[in-house]
Amino acid sequence: MFFVYLIISTNDQPNTYVGYTNNIFKRIILHNDGKGAKYTKGRFWKLAYFEKFNSKKVAMKREYALKKDYKFRKTLKNLFKLAYSIKTRNFK
Repeated sequence: MFFVYLIISTNDQPNTYVGYTNNIFKRIILHNDGKGAKYTKGRFWKLAYFEKFNSKKVAMKREYALKKDYKFRKTLKNLFKLAYSIKTRNFK
């Protein structure tokens, strides 16, 4: 089983990262511990999206396509910003 995932950083200007793995939970922990990809170091990441595949080859093709799909990534980033701002807003 292989997963293609998209994670979003939780800082003021969120960034997205797309990758593939055979253990999604372990991989996100590695990203947050600074042991993932070089790009992900120094940030805290949350899982925003994932897909499951039976084939590594198909997962890698989907990862490549998702990395190039800037419109989809921007939509997810904007939804994340909205949800995060609502969650952290101080209601009086």
